[in-house]
Amino acid sequence: MAKVVSVGEVMVELARGNDGRFGQSFGGDTFNTAVYLARAGIETAYATALGDDVFSAQILALAASEGLVTNAVVAVPGRVPGLYLITTDDRGERTFHYWRDSAPARVLFELEGWQAVAEKLVEAQAVYFSGITLSLYSNTGLGRFLATLEVAAERGAWRVFDGNFRPRGWQNDLPRARMVFAEALKRSSMALPTFEDEALLWGDASPEATIARITTFGVKEVVVKNGAGGALVHADGQTIAVPVEREVLPVDTTGAGDSFNAGYLAARLKGESPEAAARAGHALAGAVIMHRGAIIPRAAQEGAVSH
Repeated sequence: MAKVVSVGEVMVELARGNDGRFGQSFGGDTFNTAVYLARAGIETAYATALGDDVFSAQILALAASEGLVTNAVVAVPGRVPGLYLITTDDRGERTFHYWRDSAPARVLFELEGWQAVAEKLVEAQAVYFSGITLSLYSNTGLGRFLATLEVAAERGAWRVFDGNFRPRGWQNDLPRARMVFAEALKRSSMALPTFEDEALLWGDASPEATIARITTFGVKEVVVKNGAGGALVHADGQTIAVPVEREVLPVDTTGAGDSFNAGYLAARLKGESPEAAARAGHALAGAVIMHRGAIIPRAAQEGAVSH
C-alpha cells in the first residue's frame, strides 16, 4: 500500500493565455500535493471519484505518468469531473469560476465501494486531506471520512490536515465550516494551515494564535504558512520561526501552499527535523511560484530541493 494517501478532487482546468485562448490542464489542491510527494520519491496514492469520460481517462493517465497509485480512484459511469476556469485581470490577480456541483468526487464516501477506499486510507502511513476535501462531502460522507480517520489513528497513521478554507465551497456558512474543521482537527496529528485562511475563518490575530488554537484540539505538529513571512513551526513542544531563505517576485502563486506541504511532509517522512522540513517546503514552493500553473514541469523543479 502507498505510504501516503491524498484525498480530494482533481478537476479540469481552463486558463486563459496571453493570446486570449484557453489552455486545458488539470488541478486540485490535494492532487497537486500528491504529485509533488510522488516526485519527491514518496509512494503516494490519490483517493477520489471520477467519471468514465475522456477527461477522467486523461486525469488517470496524468496520475500514472507522475507515479501516483490510482487503486483508490472510483469510476462512476455517466459522470464527469468538475471544471474550473481561471481569468486574470490587468494586475495579474486571478479569479476562479467553478462548475463542480455534480462532480463524482463529492460522493466518494457514499458510493458503492467506499469501504474499499477507506481500507486504503487506514493501511497508509499518512492520510493527507484539506479543508477543500471536507467541503465536498455531505454530512453522511463526512461522518464516514472522519470515522476512517479515527481507525487510521488507531493504526498509527499520520493524519495530515491543510485547512485551505474557501468560503464559496461552504456557501459562506462559516459556523458549519468551523464545526467541521474542529471535528477534523480533533482527528489530526499534523496541521499545515495558511495564516490568511485561519484569520478569515477563525479571526486569528497572528500565526502564534493559530498554533495556540489548533494545539487545543490535540494536534502535536502545526506549521502555519505565512507567504513571504515564512512559516511558524510547532513540534515537540517548541515553536520556531523558519523564514523564507530567498524572496522572489512570484509569476503565479497558484499551488504555493500545496507544494510547501509536499516538501514538508516528504522531508518529515524521510526522518528530517521539522525545521529542515520547513526549509524544504519553502524551497519547493519558491520554485513553483516562479512558473505558471500549480504543477510545474519536472525539469523546472529539478535542483529546487535537495530531497
